[in-house]
Amino acid sequence: QVHLVESGGGMVQAGGSLRLSCANSGSIYSTNGMGWYRHTPGKEREMVAVIYSGGSTKYSDSVRDRFTISRDIAKNTVYLQMNSLKVEDTAVYYCNGYFFDRSGDRHDYWGQGTQVTVSS
Repeated sequence: QVHLVESGGGMVQAGGSLRLSCANSGSIYSTNGMGWYRHTPGKEREMVAVIYSGGSTKYSDSVRDRFTISRDIAKNTVYLQMNSLKVEDTAVYYCNGYFFDRSGDRHDYWGQGTQVTVSS
């Protein structure tokens, strides 16, 4: 079972930093990957960063070289370190965990979302 709880959002000035945390009450190894998505009203939900069970990572072009996804397996927690924040990074950030069942169907779990606001 996967239950995700996010923390760490808030308001920061452009150029600043924030770190988001996503605690999984299950085990990170119960997922095939965990990541962060963001949503801004009027736009599609966007993948920000993913860390796969093997440890490899993937970033959207808009955050590469500014954001870093990492995990602490012992704490079942995934982090998103966000540096050099821009106004356009303002969004609700959602933690995601997913796994593929034996049939190959993907199952997604989502956290409640945390607001990140970057002011100019």
